[in-house]
Amino acid sequence: MAKTIKKIGVMTSGGDSPGMNAAIRSVVRACAYHNIECFGIYRGYEGMIEGDFVKMDARSVKGIINKGGTILKSARSKEFRTKEGREKAHQQLVKAGIEAFVVIGGDGSFTGAMIFNQEFNFPVMGIPGTIDNDIFGTTHTLGYDTALNTVVEVIDKIRDTASSHNRLFFVEVMGRDVGHIALNVGIGAGAEEILIPEEDLGLERLLESLRRSKKSGKSSSIVVVAEGDKIGKNVFELKDYVEENMTEYEVRVSVLGHMQRGGAPSCFDRVLASRMGVKAVESLIDGHSNFMVGLKNDVIDVTPFDQAVKGKSKINTELLRVSDIMSI
Repeated sequence: MAKTIKKIGVMTSGGDSPGMNAAIRSVVRACAYHNIECFGIYRGYEGMIEGDFVKMDARSVKGIINKGGTILKSARSKEFRTKEGREKAHQQLVKAGIEAFVVIGGDGSFTGAMIFNQEFNFPVMGIPGTIDNDIFGTTHTLGYDTALNTVVEVIDKIRDTASSHNRLFFVEVMGRDVGHIALNVGIGAGAEEILIPEEDLGLERLLESLRRSKKSGKSSSIVVVAEGDKIGKNVFELKDYVEENMTEYEVRVSVLGHMQRGGAPSCFDRVLASRMGVKAVESLIDGHSNFMVGLKNDVIDVTPFDQAVKGKSKINTELLRVSDIMSI
């Protein structure tokens, strides 16, 4: 029989993403619904080590579902990577009477939680919060949908100036190891070419594609580049290469950077966060631990941490074909 849990902690860790506040709200209110005390843990694992906890109730999280970022702040903790640091964190949790916690973050945050669970048999659940959508076990991570909408809106604006001046724009988006953002926004914004880590287009094929676009009557072009794309050392090297070989184009670069992480979460992310928070709390109540909650076929399910961390999210190969057809 599962042990009755009376106090649950919640924290955000790693890079922020839209929807984290909505997830905090969901965890806190799910705890209140089930008559469980909830404590916010400030600054992730660093705050856990320092005992930076605050008691939260249903009213503590009013007015945050529409806010980007995280009210609990986020930080990366070198000390938590050591056994001594994790021991300090465990002592602080025990001292505060916290019996389980929910961590909202990415694979690094989940790795820390998994090790902590193994060392102290401490109940923990994860909610995937990252705009890159690079975690196995869920079709959507928190913030991904919002980031897509943000980037499409920006590229729409860039296209206005590109078409006005017959320019070629390279637009770099986030995606260190995966091309989910680049592939989807490239199609959504009507990009002429999309460069992602999973597909090595090659410099010559890129030029061939751009020449084909020019020949077909296009006076301007948008190329969306995932930051982890392997064609060149960086997007500026791509710009120089194209300028040298296609003098008819004025080439510009826009690196969107951290603006992709900000802004109010979309309705999709708010609903997803609400569903995930409830599932995380109720899973802990049911005696489950060391899992990440995720969206699979529109159902909220759980995936063991080790699979979530070691598994690889895959791009939708159908979208590659759609992209080729749309860029004609």
